[in-house]
Amino acid sequence: MRILDLVSDFLNLLSALRQRVDIVADHALRERDPSAHLDAIKAAAAHLDAVVASLPRDIDPTLRHYLERQSYSKAIVWLEEPTS
Repeated sequence: MRILDLVSDFLNLLSALRQRVDIVADHALRERDPSAHLDAIKAAAAHLDAVVASLPRDIDPTLRHYLERQSYSKAIVWLEEPTS
């Protein structure tokens, strides 16, 4: 795999993770329209699942662990600060 492909994959993953976390945290939408909030969560989760499924199987084991355990905040930190 080319390094640029991996960088692109990780940027897509980071974007999908942030979107999922942000939507879950959108309490204003949840209060205003619970059904729309749930639909947005489902859409973000489906998108994130697709992005994760497209990743190479040999990604870093720590990152894989975070994704499998749905530790999305930890995955974001890992992607933003890989030496943490």
